[in-house]
Amino acid sequence: MANIYDLLIIGGGPAGLTAATYARRAARSVLVLEKGAFGGQITWSPKVENFPGLLSVSGTELGDMLLAQAMEQGAEVELEEAVSAVKDENGLFTVGTESGAFYTARTVILATGAKPRRTNLPHEEELIGNGIGFCAVCDGAFFKDRRVAVYGGGNSALQDALFLADLCSEVTVIHRRDSFRGEARLVEALKQRSNVRLLTGTVISALEGEDELTGIRISTAGEEAFLPLEGLFVAIGHMPDNEAFRSLLSLDAAGYADSGEDCLTATPGFFVAGDCRAKSVRQVTTAAADGAVAALAACHYLDA
Repeated sequence: MANIYDLLIIGGGPAGLTAATYARRAARSVLVLEKGAFGGQITWSPKVENFPGLLSVSGTELGDMLLAQAMEQGAEVELEEAVSAVKDENGLFTVGTESGAFYTARTVILATGAKPRRTNLPHEEELIGNGIGFCAVCDGAFFKDRRVAVYGGGNSALQDALFLADLCSEVTVIHRRDSFRGEARLVEALKQRSNVRLLTGTVISALEGEDELTGIRISTAGEEAFLPLEGLFVAIGHMPDNEAFRSLLSLDAAGYADSGEDCLTATPGFFVAGDCRAKSVRQVTTAAADGAVAALAACHYLDA
């Protein structure tokens, strides 16, 4: 008979791996399924200096440490297992993957995260972590006194630009539309900064640099120009990966799990943690916090 796990976790980022560690310390059997690489988005960061207790560590090292900790506690893990469906049947969850495998668990934590939208320009993947980033709060300090740009026109992009303006020598905000979608007060605040330039009706047409970003090519009304840069922060939105689980939880208009800080969903025994949940702050620390909350909630459910 196939194993029936106390807890199955979908996603091996900081939320999922923290949940695994907490559940194992409560003596629960745990399986973590990860479709890509353990560690999640944090592995893109060359340095992480805002995780409690660690002065400086690369994102990859942090992901490896979280994985090692969960496995040391006894969690089972499966890599390259993309979950395609979850069914709630008679108090047990059946989890199917694209490889054709099936797993059974008493509880499930959804920790699939959210992917930043990409520019989809050539060489983007190679330059992520080598000049291209998605989190100004995480990585902005590495560009102190350097020239950077922010690509986007919503509140997140404008807030990133204000944050960077206090650190960087030059900040260029690039938005494809003729006017910003973010709040007018943020736009006005940026206009007051002498080291900030706002470019509307402009798109990035190419990324320059081999091992590191050296600049971008931009197009405004059909006119091309080269903008030398050391850093580019892409802030054109995120994409949660929750659609396959719609029958088990409520999603908001953007596709995020409409769950609160308790990480509960409408389905008993099914929990959600990390960036796939609707929240105002998405940081590695808040993802880890969600993982702890969701795991303890799952243990409480199992004890009931």
